[in-house]
Amino acid sequence: MSSAERRRGVWARMQVELLNRKKWHTRVELANAMFEYLEIFHNRQRRHSALGMHTPIEYEILHQTRQSAA
Repeated sequence: MSSAERRRGVWARMQVELLNRKKWHTRVELANAMFEYLEIFHNRQRRHSALGMHTPIEYEILHQTRQSAA
């Protein structure tokens, strides 16, 4: 999957999971909601298929545990 395809996927998910669910009164509210979605949810909490359907935090803990055991 190319990086352009991944970006389109992120925007499509954000459209469904965030943008289609609420109407914002100002651009600042919308910008804050988009920032929170991307930086808090998408990057930290959402399960990623590239990480074996783990959140990034779960993946890091799993990876650290495996390195410690080796």
